[in-house]
Amino acid sequence: MRNNALVYAQTHRSEALDGLQELLRIPSISTLPECQPEMQRAAQWLVDKLTAIGFEHLAIMATAGHPVVYGDWLHADPSAPTLLIYGHYDVQPADPLDEWLSPPFEPMIKGDKIYARGADDNKGQLYTHVAALEAYLKSDGRLPLNVKLLIEGEEEIGSPSLGNFIRAHTDLLKADAAVISDTHMPAPDKPIIVSGVRGLAYMEVSLRGSSHDLHSGMYGGAVENPLNAMVKMLASLHDENGRVTIPNFYDKVLPLTPAEREIFNNGLITEKTVMAETGAPALWGEKGYSVAEWLGARPTLDIHGIKGGFIGEGQKTVIPAVVSAKVSMRLVPNQNAAEIAELFSQHIQRIAPKTMELSIKKYSAENGAVVDTSSVAIEAAVQAFEQGFGTRAIFMREGGSLPVVTMFSQILQVPVVMMGFGLPDDAIHAPNEQFHLPNFYQGIETAIHYYDIFGQQTLLLV
Repeated sequence: MRNNALVYAQTHRSEALDGLQELLRIPSISTLPECQPEMQRAAQWLVDKLTAIGFEHLAIMATAGHPVVYGDWLHADPSAPTLLIYGHYDVQPADPLDEWLSPPFEPMIKGDKIYARGADDNKGQLYTHVAALEAYLKSDGRLPLNVKLLIEGEEEIGSPSLGNFIRAHTDLLKADAAVISDTHMPAPDKPIIVSGVRGLAYMEVSLRGSSHDLHSGMYGGAVENPLNAMVKMLASLHDENGRVTIPNFYDKVLPLTPAEREIFNNGLITEKTVMAETGAPALWGEKGYSVAEWLGARPTLDIHGIKGGFIGEGQKTVIPAVVSAKVSMRLVPNQNAAEIAELFSQHIQRIAPKTMELSIKKYSAENGAVVDTSSVAIEAAVQAFEQGFGTRAIFMREGGSLPVVTMFSQILQVPVVMMGFGLPDDAIHAPNEQFHLPNFYQGIETAIHYYDIFGQQTLLLV
């Protein structure tokens, strides 16, 4: 069965690429209200595609926000396990548009890469599973295990509705393991299985200093400028050693053991590799830690945008009435995202000037997670990577956040496998996002291997 699926995948690569390009043309940007129809269109496209390849019980299921796509195929042998496959169909906004080499929702193939918003994150990686499932069902008419699909539309805005959805549908989503392909490997020949992800707390701070914008000549020096105040507040959130200055921010951060530091500093992530990937002339991070530890084991605080005042061509001498800033904190396991969000709010309230009104909004707060790398489901992934990429995968933590990992672990209580196929230079969330096509095709074959290997290890499941 596996061999037939592999042959099908290898001889139908152009069809898989065509399908991916159709999905990429849909601007399913979850954070923009005007893209609501496109979110629905992307969900329906997935339902139609999965129905065509043989999945059943396809449904677009409502949440408090964007809908979830569910489908399943449950006709494997009674002893076979059930695998829950997760992905997301929403993407980030494409701005700045003038930095794209081609329109972000008109996929362009150049060399061995496909360029489009969502090419890697997450439509390309999700589609490796769609194509792998199609290869089995079109070549043999069945799968080597039972499969359920959960594809959400809010990952790029912190998955605010997903936890409640999972809690309300635990029986529907019951499985022996969950697999997520939304992570990366350091290089095409160095597959990894992610053993941990950071949490995320995303906040917005606003300051109002007057009822309307003011002339800086008439009122400058008498009414405090909210932009001046905001910049001063934000600058104070790090000290000279790169540490976050919020009181008690590090209280629950566990120190790295010598063994953990050895694992992090395995030579795959170095100053040289990160500088090459980012184009940064020099790196910056918390004193006393390596770049690999900065990215995988230490919490961070970053400013994502400041809004207020005049930024057009020429000059305008205005003191803005309102200024806002968006800030996120990436959190390591053992830190509680809700607690950190509250600590952030309390600290901002302490340091905000009394000359203006302050408001604070919490967009999301999700904890990080570390997975059990000894599970049968993960060992199957190690073997699948070895057959799909020709080399054995190693374990690494990733700096990004995947709220669904914690949700699956805590709510469904299933082992979670993070086997991603992206590369560090895929420019996710940035202009010219891309996906390495050899990884796309090898990802499809790796997924085919995974379904077969995991399906044969049922006797070891607890």
